Amino acid sequence: MTTATASLRTDDRFDGQVVLITGSSSGIGAAAARQFAASGATVIINSVTSVDAGQTLAAELPDATYVQADVADEADAARLIEEVVATHGRLDVLVNNAGTTAVIPHGDLEAANPEVWRRIFDTNVIGTWQLTVAAVPHLRASGKGQVLNVSSLAGERPVGSSIPYACSKAALSHMTRLLANTLGPDIRVNAVAPGLVDTPWTAEWDVVREFVKAQAPLQRSATPEDVAEVIMGLARSTYMTGQIVLVDGGLSLR
Repeated sequence: MTTATASLRTDDRFDGQVVLITGSSSGIGAAAARQFAASGATVIINSVTSVDAGQTLAAELPDATYVQADVADEADAARLIEEVVATHGRLDVLVNNAGTTAVIPHGDLEAANPEVWRRIFDTNVIGTWQLTVAAVPHLRASGKGQVLNVSSLAGERPVGSSIPYACSKAALSHMTRLLANTLGPDIRVNAVAPGLVDTPWTAEWDVVREFVKAQAPLQRSATPEDVAEVIMGLARSTYMTGQIVLVDGGLSLR
């Protein structure tokens, strides 16, 4: 092994770093937790429900803990950050993966009532914002701090499970750019924007899955591991900030 190769592999790891991943008891969040853990990070698993699954995942990883908290609740979001720092002494990476949706045909305007908008935005936008704000002092102190948001293809194209959901992800993508512009050079902020991902959320979306298979150049929907790989790539790319990376098998080309 050459010196250059050894250096690269060391830099690719997250030994000594603390990584908080919201909404990580299953799906994309759980896949990202496994990959960060395999790269040496201390990982905090989080969810508001699915507590047993979150605790089980944390127990399976070499250095992980579980904290239940609802990022949509301002006090809970602050407590989550405080508990992470109190337990581990630092926070280096925040992965804002927690999210919610409502499946509503785009033409059914009345079904997308203000309560639906508020519920989705409370988690996907406001929850991400208040958790990030609480984390910023600790990310800045890290010297390697970064935020990785999980947006959606629906935030970049006129698609998605509902109009309120798509708009929430558009807001999240733009928040990513604004925060990157504001928090540099101390903190990098990037996002992934997946298309259809095979998670418990989408288990019954067979019609959509067949559409993606027929239309996308790669002819399949994503796995959580596909998206987690891109999250890891962004986490390792020290000269990238303010980027929204589509992970859609090329569907947006069609």
